[in-house]
Amino acid sequence: MRKIRHRCFSMGLIVIITAVISAFIISGCAITEKKLLINDNSISYPAGVIISGKSGTPVLQEALLADLDSVRIVYVGENHRNLEHHKIQLGIIKEIHKKHPDLIIGMEMFAKNYQAVLDKWSEGLLEEKEFLQKSHWYVNWRFKYELYRDILDFAREHRIRIIGLNIPSHIPPKISVGGIDNLLEDDRRYLPAEIDTTIEAHRTYLQKIFKFHTLPGREDFENFYMAQCAWEDTMAESIALNLGSHPVVVIAGNGHIKNKFGIPDRAYKRTRVSFRTISLIPAGGNADLSCADYIWITPQNSRQPRRWH
Repeated sequence: MRKIRHRCFSMGLIVIITAVISAFIISGCAITEKKLLINDNSISYPAGVIISGKSGTPVLQEALLADLDSVRIVYVGENHRNLEHHKIQLGIIKEIHKKHPDLIIGMEMFAKNYQAVLDKWSEGLLEEKEFLQKSHWYVNWRFKYELYRDILDFAREHRIRIIGLNIPSHIPPKISVGGIDNLLEDDRRYLPAEIDTTIEAHRTYLQKIFKFHTLPGREDFENFYMAQCAWEDTMAESIALNLGSHPVVVIAGNGHIKNKFGIPDRAYKRTRVSFRTISLIPAGGNADLSCADYIWITPQNSRQPRRWH
């Protein structure tokens, strides 16, 4: 009798589960693939699709690469913790390196005062542990080194020079709190020759972000904005000073290349060389076509990166 009851209970549970799943499917609530909504045309695209910011339509990887081959500087954005983004960055670097083995990689992750350490790494003179110690990785950047290891290993293996683009990390907070005029002379030497605070679209963008950065002592938006512009112009200046005749791949957070008013336009003002921007954006949200020359839609789950092909 107990066996019959147990069997009936199991069958009943299966019927209930099946009914629930069927109800979800019928009601349209089944699990669906996340997509990215392009605001300009109200069309959503799944992960793996590359959208042209100019035409608003999908393009093949081959077309993207052909276009990148026509410019001197390629900016590839990222969400810092997203493993998929770093896989794509490495894929782009590898493809450009095939035709241009003299390329250099500019990285937001390193400040320019660590250039000697980066040069030793690219020359194969440092092992990973020593590199982490000498670059003070977990003080200056803090994100897991594993996210960037493949990019840095590829650079060392192929003797690709890496350029530290950033201003030392302790300087922007000082500007945010005390203003640029109160920096110590030792800090002022890291400032770029020119800091542009006149870009209204950039100012408007950062005013929205500022609402989430109102920490004690940082209530002054003008100081906050000056810190951001010093940050952007330092990286733009670093690119200009190291450009030479080399093609450059720049790796930075999406916010620094958004709408080109962060690093790209400031670097162009200094160099007048052609460039393209690629924003890597996870599915599940939305984006404007103006955010980049190309929008590469990536999976939300960064633990399952798709292969470059």
